Amino acid sequence: MSDRVSATQWLAAAKHRRSVYPLKNTSAVSDDRAAEIIKEVLSFSPSSYNTQPVRISLVVGDKQKELWDLVAKEAEPVLKGAGEEVWKLMSGHFQLFGAAHGSVLFWERPQTIKEAQETHKSAAHMFAQFGEHASGMAQILVWTAFELEGVGANLQHMGAFPTVEAALRTFCGVPNDYSLKANMNYGDEIHPHPEVPSKLPSSETLNIVR
Repeated sequence: MSDRVSATQWLAAAKHRRSVYPLKNTSAVSDDRAAEIIKEVLSFSPSSYNTQPVRISLVVGDKQKELWDLVAKEAEPVLKGAGEEVWKLMSGHFQLFGAAHGSVLFWERPQTIKEAQETHKSAAHMFAQFGEHASGMAQILVWTAFELEGVGANLQHMGAFPTVEAALRTFCGVPNDYSLKANMNYGDEIHPHPEVPSKLPSSETLNIVR
């Protein structure tokens, strides 16, 4: 096939993906193109037994700042309870994230997991983990595609705050049982694209059995 992508090309694309801070409120990727990329990822991203538990919300433009103002409002009591310095640090992060152009929120549909557990009883205990795998793969695919299109992105996990998660469900208009796995901010980069950070040597992380 003439459009065949080599492993070398694919790995170079994956290697280009980095956590990028801060971000502008503009985007080289149009909102329509962002939605198109997400739809494409959802059309092929893998999941165990093809259960497809991943759901995605795309938040753009003025709604991005509204989203992070809401996160700050709901998280403030918890963070202040941990100390004023903690709140000061995190509220600055929330302002930073709200200044980006958009967010991609990755949800899990719990009913899909329950249905799979009923259908595949021998593997029922594994489906919660399988759902995490599916979400992670969708995240890395969307993240990589966005950065290849010329914007930066970073991944956050606001589901750590139950009140934030509940508020974001309402904000995005998704069912009350959806579980927020991650939210990815994106926008044009302000600084040069980051280099790959240092990693452990493969002698420590790879075991080859011959």
